[in-house]
Amino acid sequence: MLLSGKVAVITGCNRGIGKAITTVFAKQGANIIACARKSTVEFESYLTNLQNETGVLITPVYFDISKEDEVKLAIEEIRNLFSTIDILVNNAGIAGDTIYQMTTMETLEEKMKVNFYGPFLLTQYITKLMRKSTAASIVNITSIAADDSYKGMISYTASKAAFNAFTKTIANELGNVNIRVNAIAPGFTETDMVSNAITNKEFLTQLQSHLALKRLARPEEIANSVLFLASDLSSYITGQILRVDGGLFND
Repeated sequence: MLLSGKVAVITGCNRGIGKAITTVFAKQGANIIACARKSTVEFESYLTNLQNETGVLITPVYFDISKEDEVKLAIEEIRNLFSTIDILVNNAGIAGDTIYQMTTMETLEEKMKVNFYGPFLLTQYITKLMRKSTAASIVNITSIAADDSYKGMISYTASKAAFNAFTKTIANELGNVNIRVNAIAPGFTETDMVSNAITNKEFLTQLQSHLALKRLARPEEIANSVLFLASDLSSYITGQILRVDGGLFND
């Protein structure tokens, strides 16, 4: 029960890595504000079942991370639920892209709004509620693409590179108020996002041949890494970007 009694805000909870993080955190005792863009019967049922299974409090909050007015309304809702937040996981994001010469400003703006601007604004507000915590932690979900610069992913990699810089900078600024800030950079993971982005099975097979572990990550493996950085096990770690990529070697 590494997170017993703590309150965590997690974005992008309705699928993939975000859903796995929500499950792992609940099983470790955290009360959760589960953020998603919209409500579905499936998502509400999942949260209810998880709450009944673990005995923690799980409250959904719905908003579009790319829209400033919705983020502000969500913050008011969160503030009314809890006066203190211990953990923030900025997981919500979108992939999919085009080669540089074909990338429009609309595409670039869309990625930046969801993957950087929105989390930037949300974090500004949430950190005000984290100052009362005795051991606060922010974990950003970025990507190995920010460093590895894959072709045809210019707006995605740019948004995640900005997120990396954001992580390191605010870690330096918030350390004096006892808020740690780190990021997880997942490699290729078994999620809908990756499946939709990589439809070429031959490319996927070739990709796995460059991984030391010869397989994609499972969402819960990424979630366990987030748990480490969110918990007191990493109490002296801040300003770090942790790659969780199964040993990716481009040899």
